[in-house]
Amino acid sequence: MSKLQSDIPLNVFVYGTLKPNEANFSQYCDGRTIAMQKAIAYGELFALPMGYPAMTMGDRQVYGYLLSFPDVSILDSLDELEDYQCDRSASENLYNRQKIEVFDLEGKSLGLAWAYFMTSAKVSKFAGIAQIDGCWNGINS
Repeated sequence: MSKLQSDIPLNVFVYGTLKPNEANFSQYCDGRTIAMQKAIAYGELFALPMGYPAMTMGDRQVYGYLLSFPDVSILDSLDELEDYQCDRSASENLYNRQKIEVFDLEGKSLGLAWAYFMTSAKVSKFAGIAQIDGCWNGINS
């Protein structure tokens, strides 16, 4: 059994357009999740001028949702949306997918989840604006 196949349910931390009530939730996630809850991850959050956010590695709280899916097939469509291909270098991908620890709003660990990160170099290239409060929504982008 592959490592991905053993990750059932498949957990993904989302902080931008894939959150409930944001632009891409209905197309990619609605009706496909088996659970969802508000969650916190650690990184640095930026608003990009293209109307969506990016998260880089860091130590600030980033607020989002932990979405649980019944199988790994969701990663195919999410990887396509995020322009991630595992066989490309990090600099060639728009985002890179990796596992991180995710927490509930009280700080209790919810375990590991996949999340999509952008390199700091790409955020700088796109003139990302730091979201110090760790929150992003499409209304203010």
